[in-house]
Amino acid sequence: MYHLLYHSQALQPFNTPALTALLHQARAFNREHHLSGLLLHTPDGRFLQILEGEEAVVRALYYDHIAVDPRHHHCHLLGAGACAERSFADWNMGFRVANAAELHALLAAGTPHSLVLFAPQPRVRPEMLKLLLDFVAHHELEPADYL
Repeated sequence: MYHLLYHSQALQPFNTPALTALLHQARAFNREHHLSGLLLHTPDGRFLQILEGEEAVVRALYYDHIAVDPRHHHCHLLGAGACAERSFADWNMGFRVANAAELHALLAAGTPHSLVLFAPQPRVRPEMLKLLLDFVAHHELEPADYL
């Protein structure tokens, strides 16, 4: 099992129909490829996403599709690597709306305080997984528009 976490900034606003279309497409792809995960979106157009599944599938999705998607920029890999089990196994693609302050807090808490030069690819920190699970547990289910 492998997971990958990134954040990015949309180049144009994602309104409800655009987010709904994105979620339907992602959920269909993820269901077909046995992926799970969570997508957070802020009204100012930022995304935070974690993907879980077979390493080759997750990496191909991120590097060949997500990272080069022209709808967003500043796509930044926060961590990736092997994991013992899925954290979001119940969702092909869970979705929550976050505000800018919540996303900032998640990013700040999930980023190591000391940077190591020439370090290998960053790992998804257990603290970040716990924060994401807590965030989901304490936020409303997605609006019916996105189902």
